Amino acid sequence: MGYKIAALDNLVAELAKLPGLGEKSAQRIAFYVLRSKNQYAEKLSQALVDVKAMIHDCPKCFNFTDKDICSICADTSRPEDVLCVVEDPADILRIEESGLFRPKYHVLQGVLSPLDGMGPDQIRLKELLERVGTDPVKEVVLALDADIEGDATCVYLTKFIRERNIKVTKIAHGVPIGGNLDYVDTRTLGRALENRIELK
Repeated sequence: MGYKIAALDNLVAELAKLPGLGEKSAQRIAFYVLRSKNQYAEKLSQALVDVKAMIHDCPKCFNFTDKDICSICADTSRPEDVLCVVEDPADILRIEESGLFRPKYHVLQGVLSPLDGMGPDQIRLKELLERVGTDPVKEVVLALDADIEGDATCVYLTKFIRERNIKVTKIAHGVPIGGNLDYVDTRTLGRALENRIELK
């Protein structure tokens, strides 16, 4: 039979569904929760309930927000003519943390992946095209992952956006700062060579 405690096993099973957590990590977290004071478990439970109840998609860009529209869409200091397209709200956080680029955003909520049932109707493509048709957008920056699905989505989006005489750019991918060529895979190295720049 083995050592089984139903409630603990259930918590471990739910935690293990979180991205980046394996069963061992889930067990450590479950035991931490179990050893913590009652108030921690209650606060954690309430935080999980609140995040689902209070946070929703921004109706303009589809980022997460707890307001009518997200703080980025409401920020009048950001340029209206540059729109950065990302796959997921988490991508916005990473770009914002760089502190070097402060555009308005559009979250696709996925990328084209026919094998996973993700076609043009399953991502926020229609809403993107509506925005570039009505907002004063002069440049769309495609900040999608450098994988097959991300590349396919970039090609697909570029066709429709360029039809509206809007400049389309894509973030550069390649060797990271401080990277050693001995440890860079061939796809990344190839992309870095494609995106090479002229030294002045």
